[in-house]
Formats: sequence, C-alpha cells, structure tokens
Amino acid sequence: MQNILVVLVFLVILFGGVYWYAGYSTRTGFAKDENQNFIPDAWEEKFSWFFSGKGIIMLLLGLAIGFTLAKVIG
Repeated sequence: MQNILVVLVFLVILFGGVYWYAGYSTRTGFAKDENQNFIPDAWEEKFSWFFSGKGIIMLLLGLAIGFTLAKVIG
C-alpha cells in the first residue's frame, strides 16, 4: 500500500509540474498562446483532453491519495 501512495504522490507532482510549466511557458513568452488560456497552442492540439480534464484528474488523484492514506494509517 505504501508503494501505491508513493506512485500517487509522484503522479500529482508530475501532473502539477506539467500544468505549472504550461502556464509558465506562456506567461514568459516561451510558447505561443493565442487564445490566452495559459496552455501552449502546440500542446493544446495534441493533449487537449489532458488540459480540459485538469480538475477531474487532480480530484481523482487527491481522492486516491486520501483513500490510500486512510488504509496505510488506519
């Protein structure tokens, strides 16, 4: 169970880093973002499902971490 927790925390850090870098690269002008949604246009074409489902992805990961913590601790 502890291995699953480590994997889930790693996924949250990885996905959070990708979301943060998308915003950072558009704010600094490194990547082009014509519609001002803080997602680079090149990424938006290929991975639109990943950015449109950001809220649900992070919610599910948070619930999974909470459930796993409850199992490990309790």
